[in-house]
Amino acid sequence: MGKNSGRGTGSRRASMTPQAASRVQSASAKNPGSRTAQTGFPARAQSAAAKGSRAAGN
Repeated sequence: MGKNSGRGTGSRRASMTPQAASRVQSASAKNPGSRTAQTGFPARAQSAAAKGSRAAGN
């Protein structure tokens, strides 16, 4: 899993990076019938990555 696989209270979650958002979009494009693709998560991931990138000044 990854750094943010913890589901308990107080778990720290990693920021969505542009590279991670790209991987999400690529995977959902390969399998458009997947639950992830159908829920619109790829677009939300891209938005979160853009917001994080702007906040970091990148």
